[in-house]
Amino acid sequence: MTRPRLERDFALLFAVMLVIGAGNTALQSVMPAIGRSLGVPDGVIAMAFSVSALVWVIAAPFWAKRSDRTGRRRMVLTGVMGFSVSVLLCGFFLTAGIHGLIAPVATIASFIAARMVYGLFGAAAPPAAQAILASRTTRAERTKALTLLASAFGLGTILGPALAPFFVLPGVGLAGPAYFFAAGGGAVAFAVWRYLPNDAPGEHGHGAATSYPSIGGNLTGASVIAATTERGTAELPLRDPRVWPWLLTGLVAGHAQAMVGQSVGFLVIDRLGESPGLAQSSIGLVLMSGAGAALLVQWGLIPLLDLKPRALVLIGLVVAATGGCAIASAGSLYGIATAFALTSAGFGFVRPGYTAGSSLAVGPELQALVAGRVTSVNGASFVLGPSIGVGLYELWRPAPYVLAATLCALLFAYSLVRLRPGELHKKRAGPGGPTRKF
Repeated sequence: MTRPRLERDFALLFAVMLVIGAGNTALQSVMPAIGRSLGVPDGVIAMAFSVSALVWVIAAPFWAKRSDRTGRRRMVLTGVMGFSVSVLLCGFFLTAGIHGLIAPVATIASFIAARMVYGLFGAAAPPAAQAILASRTTRAERTKALTLLASAFGLGTILGPALAPFFVLPGVGLAGPAYFFAAGGGAVAFAVWRYLPNDAPGEHGHGAATSYPSIGGNLTGASVIAATTERGTAELPLRDPRVWPWLLTGLVAGHAQAMVGQSVGFLVIDRLGESPGLAQSSIGLVLMSGAGAALLVQWGLIPLLDLKPRALVLIGLVVAATGGCAIASAGSLYGIATAFALTSAGFGFVRPGYTAGSSLAVGPELQALVAGRVTSVNGASFVLGPSIGVGLYELWRPAPYVLAATLCALLFAYSLVRLRPGELHKKRAGPGGPTRKF
């Protein structure tokens, strides 16, 4: 394939990932205000995203396997069209609820159903996009290309909340961002249909399940590892001592991150004392600051500092715990934004840390399996985490942030003792076997 065609295809696939990530987080940023304006309990709003995350986690492995057997272009179209239809339906139902055409309970029930469409079909696009790039790049180019593609989700977590306040428009109100991103998804789908070529006969390369794109859930390199590693027949028990401490750390930290990220929008409304509509810009600013801080850590500080995985986890947990305590006591927009950015930066260290630690703990024959486990952990954190966080928030406003800080402190002590995968791998490898140190 010629270089201009490859660059065009990459731009199309990047746009697919970007619009899906941005549209999802834009909805997450406006829903606290919409829920308050409708008089719906905060926990019900969180449950809507928990349901879509659950459907995504279940559907993602199915689509990843299917992407290796069917036309990848069709799978990309399935994902982006599923996203567009879902977001458009969300906009319709929310508009009807805002104008009193349907009851609040019916509004949220319909919204949850529309979100399930997103979870079911949106997960089809990432593995197919990965497979297309993997089949059209050389081995030397592949990892860099897939890493850049995965970064589109991270960039979307900034753009979604940043753009959402600009599309709170007369007539549709807070539902406006849904229409904007539905139109954006439709435009991207048309571009993919028009310009992305069908799979060529004999093309090889596979994709991997990708974690649910969510506020604060910036992706790690797990899906890239899974997509660039040959799949073997080796098995890996869930509680394998080489990787279990890393996965457990990731699971607990992920839940702490999800609790903070999903509840902070409600905190902004309550602490600032603004109406839901006026608070939307403030919510977007806070969420954007958190996403930006996490990406700054992952794209800038981690490569610059060249820290080992265990050090990344330990430093990140300290920073996240400090940020959680700061959010619990913050009373101004500046204070909340700064504290949330600090918390997000901490988790920005932790996520790549446990991803790399899990990978380094095993040999090359198990890389794909470990990457799949990490992806599952990342996705599972956003199934129950948001509902737990918002439920605690309804009981006592500082609760999710105090709990998140406490979990990080406990994880720090656990990680200090248990995260020794280089030594564990040496023991399991036996005399003369390979070892990995860090």
